[in-house]
Amino acid sequence: HNVRGTVGMARTADPHSGTSEFFINLADNSAKLDFKAPTIQGWGYAVFGRVIEGMDVVDSIAATKPIRRGPYSEYPTNPTVIEHAYMQGAGPAEPGR
Repeated sequence: HNVRGTVGMARTADPHSGTSEFFINLADNSAKLDFKAPTIQGWGYAVFGRVIEGMDVVDSIAATKPIRRGPYSEYPTNPTVIEHAYMQGAGPAEPGR
């Protein structure tokens, strides 16, 4: 479910277009973003992970005031770089993996 702290797959209006972008739910968005039916409005957004540590950092990033840049109305004023992400129970991935 798309609840606070879960990581979901971003996509276009095509329900099968998610490839490499993701979002972190800042609130319980399950009513709006969970699968309901195999229709254009009902496909929902796949959750594939969750933040288990550092949600305070996510909240800090979310509090940053965005700016307009080209066609993007919510472009971050400062770039955010995720330096470490790995599966729970596994260490950091080897370089190149």
